[in-house]
Amino acid sequence: MIEILNPAEVGRARETGALVADILQAMKNRATVGTNLLDIDQWTKEMITEAGAESCYVDYAPSFGRGPFGHYICTGVNDAVLHGLPHNYELADGDLLTLDLAVVKNGVAADAAISFLVGDAQPAESVAMIETTERALAAGIAAAGPNAKIGDISYAIGRVLTDAGYPINTQFGGHGIGSTMHQDPHVPNMGRPGRGFKLRPGLLLALEPWIMADTAELVTDDDGWTLRSATGCRTAHTEHTIAITDDGAEILTLPSR
Repeated sequence: MIEILNPAEVGRARETGALVADILQAMKNRATVGTNLLDIDQWTKEMITEAGAESCYVDYAPSFGRGPFGHYICTGVNDAVLHGLPHNYELADGDLLTLDLAVVKNGVAADAAISFLVGDAQPAESVAMIETTERALAAGIAAAGPNAKIGDISYAIGRVLTDAGYPINTQFGGHGIGSTMHQDPHVPNMGRPGRGFKLRPGLLLALEPWIMADTAELVTDDDGWTLRSATGCRTAHTEHTIAITDDGAEILTLPSR
């Protein structure tokens, strides 16, 4: 299903998007050396509940996971890049942590992800990976607008990632979003310009460049959810929800402050 939102619904999406961004920023600030991933999950639950929102993850049970997910935020450490199931792990100095969050409020969902380094250690290769996903996301957003095609976004993202030397996996990527978290169209992180669905004002898309340092192959962890790099290399993932407007694209998942 491809859903086109009316202006009032887009307005509600801004509120949901700001909530997602605020929670992610709060969790980033609290994710210090020694923080347990299960604590991050609990803090996220508390903030969602206090805001009168609902988790998109707790009851989520797609075909690719051993569902339901049962937690409130995805927490991926180092080689875990997607669908990281929170577990009893205390963060160490230099860990590369990815937090991915989707909630629904007032009938509209928003989805975003951030990757960052924990503690004082700043491994150069990890910093470069995170910055590459951020640049790829910015390029994808710049390519989005009315009359553009999904392929234009995918091409812009993929060009940044490949120019930086990273392999690209197209099994998982961006997606439409609206009253539910995952909708059509699929937005792969590599594509051909001028191809695919024509964008229209009111369309919401979650764009999410993600990379693994030296492989495009994923393996599923024993928990049935967490997707890791097949080689054990580090990974990074950045995501925003955007709304297509008459003039281009508006980022919805920006902090309220």
